[in-house]
Amino acid sequence: MNAVPASATGGFVDAILARDFSRACGLLHPDIDFRAMTPSRVWEASGPAGVEEVLRAWFEHPERAVERVDPIEPASVEDTRRVGWRVYGRGADGPFVYEQQAYVREDDGRVIWLRVMCSGPRPAGSVSSI
Repeated sequence: MNAVPASATGGFVDAILARDFSRACGLLHPDIDFRAMTPSRVWEASGPAGVEEVLRAWFEHPERAVERVDPIEPASVEDTRRVGWRVYGRGADGPFVYEQQAYVREDDGRVIWLRVMCSGPRPAGSVSSI
């Protein structure tokens, strides 16, 4: 099941859900304009390879094991698509969850503009919620 309609944005989200960062970044325009904010850092990257480095830093954190990534209902604001995902995992302090919302624009069938906001990892209510 696709999280959003077929498009570069939909393919990007599906690749994030599968944690296939090479595929996700293959859908980015070479001139991608990328910025993101996590609780302790503002991120910028140039080109698809730079965005892939950021995604890997988030999802392949050495102190946190990601167990599941679920889509969040998408929406549109004119030419900008809002998509998101909720990440569940386990770290040294136990289970956690965080959410990322992304705002995306496409050009020539590729993602050319991408902004991501992250809630930061929060303790999950219980192991059964993962």
